[in-house]
Amino acid sequence: MSVATGDITEFLAGLPKGHPLIGLDLGTKTIGVAVSDRLLTVATPLLTIKRTKFTADAAQLLEIANQRQIGGIVLGLPINMDGSEGARCQATRAFARNLARLTDIAIGFWDERLSTVAAERALLEADTSRKRRAEVIDHVAASYILQGVLDRLAHLRDQTA
Repeated sequence: MSVATGDITEFLAGLPKGHPLIGLDLGTKTIGVAVSDRLLTVATPLLTIKRTKFTADAAQLLEIANQRQIGGIVLGLPINMDGSEGARCQATRAFARNLARLTDIAIGFWDERLSTVAAERALLEADTSRKRRAEVIDHVAASYILQGVLDRLAHLRDQTA
């Protein structure tokens, strides 16, 4: 069983070397999934899972994590613009607590404010059709969340170098 943490520095310090991370954009109907490379430099959108029950969703996520030898899971935390936490944050924390009971993989949170807005803007700039944007927005948002963590990790590495 792992423990979910909001302290990203603590989360990153405990990660096994040479293992990629998985980033999740947790919605009420879907879960956007992105993965990093083993060097922890680039986040790539992977897929969007249509949510059913927690056990099925968790099994699918843990299967991906197992196949890709994931070293850590980053969950986007939907903090309100004023910095407060609402019902969506509570639901995300509950999902993390339940997932932590099923795995030893470290789980961390990352402030996801504006990640979906950034993903939507990038898709619009790429002239993506409305239908295609709807299909990919969640896993593109997950890659923005994960890239934020990877950039923070690079910054922490630069400070200690």
